[in-house]
Parts: sequence; C-alpha cells; structure tokens
Amino acid sequence: MTAIPAWLDRTAYPFQNRYLDLAAGRMHYVDEGHGSPMLFVHGTPTWSFEFRHLISAFSPGARVIAPDHLGFGLSSRPGDFAYTPEAHAANLIEFADRLDLRDITLVVHDFGGPIGLRLALDRPDRVARIVIINSWMWPFDDYPDMRRKAGIAGGSFGRFLYKYANFSLRVLAPSAYGDKTKLTPAIHRQYLEVFRDRHARVQVLHALAASLLGSRDYYQSLWRRVGELRRKPVLVVWGLKDSAFRPNQLDRWRRALPEATVVTLPAAGHWPHEEEPAAVIKAMGQWVNGPMRHGTH
Repeated sequence: MTAIPAWLDRTAYPFQNRYLDLAAGRMHYVDEGHGSPMLFVHGTPTWSFEFRHLISAFSPGARVIAPDHLGFGLSSRPGDFAYTPEAHAANLIEFADRLDLRDITLVVHDFGGPIGLRLALDRPDRVARIVIINSWMWPFDDYPDMRRKAGIAGGSFGRFLYKYANFSLRVLAPSAYGDKTKLTPAIHRQYLEVFRDRHARVQVLHALAASLLGSRDYYQSLWRRVGELRRKPVLVVWGLKDSAFRPNQLDRWRRALPEATVVTLPAAGHWPHEEEPAAVIKAMGQWVNGPMRHGTH
C-alpha cells in the first residue's frame, strides 16, 4: 500500500488513488466515473491535481482518467528512467494498453501534447477525439525567442536555477498565469511539495527543460504526422495570456488543423483549466456532448 502524503489537499483532490505497475515504474492515476473514457495528460511542473476541476465536472457522465507521469505527483520516481517526452509517451501508451482504453477523449496540456498525442498517432483505434490546451507537437526551429529561452532553461545555468531556486515552480509557472493571484499559496503548495528534493528537480523537471531542444527529432517525427490528427474531431482551448505559448503557436494549430474547433480565453494564461475552469468545462462540455461539427468560435 502506497502512503498518501500528509500535504495532499483531500478537499481539493478527493479522488481515489489508484496505481499501475508498468515496465518503467509505478504510475499513480485517478479513475473516476463510468462511460467513455476521458484521458487527461498533464505537463510540467504539475501533476493530475491541475485537472481536479475537470475531473469533478465530467466524472458524473464519463470515465475520467488522469495519470501522473513517472517522477510527478504521486507516481514513483525510478532512477533509471529517461524523463524525456518520448520516454513519458511510451509509458503512457503502455498505460492505455494495460487499461485497454477505447473511444478516448484525449485531453493534453503543455508537455502533455508531445507526450499524449503520440498515443493518438500510434494507437488511433483507441483515441476518438482530442482536446488540446496550450500545447504543441513541433520543433521550435521557427520560433527564435522560444529557442533562446529553451537554450537557457535547458543549459547548465538553467540546471543550476532548477536545482537550487526551484525555478520551474517558483518563477516560470507563476509567470505563465494570466492572473497570478489565481495561483494561491494553497494551490501552489500542491505542486511545490512534490519537488522539495533538489535532485528530483534536476532528474525530472530539468530533463524536460533540456528536451525542449534536445528532443527536436522526436518533435519532428510527431509533426510529420500531424495530418493524421485531421481524421479526428479536435477542440483547441487556448489561454491568450500565456507567456510560454503565445498566440503564434495557436495560429500553427489553426493552419495544421483547419477544421478544429477553437475556443480562446483572452484573460487566461498557460493553465486555463486552473484559472477559468468554468469556461473550459463549458467549452469542452458543449463540444463533447454536442454534434462536434467542425468550426471556429
């Protein structure tokens, strides 16, 4: 039996804790409700806690599944795991195969894009529809500003900041909120407590920072197949005040998936489902439960 940490806010996150032993390590996940599955794939430096509002909203009518990637949240932190997006993606595919998930509504955010969208590409029979929230699946070759920032974050100076200043959680995450007051101390604590250990910040968080440029070939391999996603209904929800993924990234999705439904939230930042959960729930609910006709709103 895995011990539940004392810092976990059971009022905000009242879900049953489940675990699955995969080849690389023990994965924690939430599995609430019944019906067609909705699979929520988080990014960095968070965990399934970021989807708590959506889990509560959709579990009465669907089977809502939200895993923590290895090293994050309540999952194990194996010492021999790569912690790159391609490693997390392979782990997620094993997770979906083991649970035999079908007719999935795949919801990806941040690094959840390059991690989760590989499931849609490699297991298209499992994924029925896709929701993309402030995410990507391409190399940053065409974005000099992002390449420059990624080079700093993923380099030796970034590694120092991640390790000793907890830079990812204390600086980068708050700065990407549209309204920073919405990241309350109580909410922030649920993310900070996971990475009190300095080594873990390097092992898990900085590994993804380094992969922004280091996993270029992997992103390119996904991007070459973006046309395959046009076979499925896609909803893009985008917080326009995101300092990490700016509107030009949304424009790329619009060009790549011209029939996708797009919902923009002008006041939200990188975590619209944390900042404006009611708006995200409304957008997703209308799209999932409606006719899902192609179009832009």
